[in-house]
Amino acid sequence: MSILLQYVDTAMVGRLGAQATVAVSTTTTINWLIGCVPHAIGVAIMALTARANGSGDEKTTKKLTAQALRLSILYGLVLTVICEVLSPFIPIWMHASPEVRTEATMYFSIISLSLLFRTSAIVFATSIRAVKDTKTPMLINLFTNVLNAGLNWVFIYKVGLGVKGAAIATLISYTLSGIAMYIAVRGKESLRWEREDTHASSELQKEIYKIGVPAFAGSAASCLGYVVFASMVSSLGTTVFAAHSIAVEAETLFYIPGYGFRTATSSLVGNALGEKDERKVDIIQKLSIIITVSAMLISGVFLFVIARPLMSIFTESEEVIELGAMALRLVAFTEPFFGLMVVMEGLFYGEGKTREVFIVETISMWGIRILSTFICVAVLKFGLREVWYCMIADNICKAVVLFIVFQARAKAAKNRK
Repeated sequence: MSILLQYVDTAMVGRLGAQATVAVSTTTTINWLIGCVPHAIGVAIMALTARANGSGDEKTTKKLTAQALRLSILYGLVLTVICEVLSPFIPIWMHASPEVRTEATMYFSIISLSLLFRTSAIVFATSIRAVKDTKTPMLINLFTNVLNAGLNWVFIYKVGLGVKGAAIATLISYTLSGIAMYIAVRGKESLRWEREDTHASSELQKEIYKIGVPAFAGSAASCLGYVVFASMVSSLGTTVFAAHSIAVEAETLFYIPGYGFRTATSSLVGNALGEKDERKVDIIQKLSIIITVSAMLISGVFLFVIARPLMSIFTESEEVIELGAMALRLVAFTEPFFGLMVVMEGLFYGEGKTREVFIVETISMWGIRILSTFICVAVLKFGLREVWYCMIADNICKAVVLFIVFQARAKAAKNRK
């Protein structure tokens, strides 16, 4: 449901033409970069809260939720200021064509006003999931998406605001999502903090940053890579970039099984570690890999079959549809590797081991995807197909290397015993 909100914006704005699509899509990767901050906080809060919940330490669980509030407010406000100041420059940095820059700036500036609430929604959702409740965040995100789609219809088409209407709808939806997630977390006895819980020990804060900083660094390295990657693709022209952007948005819907199981894996591993049940941890690890990879295999088959109809949902341009469908069929074959990659991240995150993910993510993103894309686009003058080969190579590399590192760590742990 979180992924679907941006998905709906792209689909509904896509009916206004390629230029409107690019105006919305130009800052997509920047939004991913912004999301690194709440994501990193969430990884730390999830790992520590799940472990505290598993061990029955309710006092620490509440202290961690109070810290989630403080960090959400602090970083949500900082991100809002930064994004509002930089919004006029981002489309230029992304090499957007002059005719779309004004609308792209406007769209990004409006949706950035919701960053305090977006940050809170992401972080509080991890607190709730850490105590094994994944249903509540799902229902809140369902409400957010239904609201966003309805407001899009009103503001884009009925009121005739176009891209600006999509931005206003998203702003309202994100804001209400953050408020709803706050109410939900306060409604849980195990998470409901008191005033004294807001004064966490320096040791607990160190633990949060010890896990959160590498998680942020890994996500930032990845998202900065996405930004550079997207800027290189945008240099191929508006039509190619529109096809690329829509295909990326379309594929995100098929990530859902992988990310869903990653969240479950992190929560369950953290709780099992808190229970000090090593056998349970081992079972969760094996099952999560099998289930996630299997689910992503099915997802990939489905994506391959519906690639062209899926692209036609977002645009009426035949050229964009054909290019995007080609890219989706290519990546469909590698969905199981993507599933392996994200479930490996879930296993590492559940244990609070974020440094390994940061190292693998950074080397693969910049050493494989960015370098090879630069060679293909700037030197060899290749097109979208070769660019997506570079992206696929990056994902496969990360999956395989993380799996090897995980197996090596597991073997070393058994030898120590």
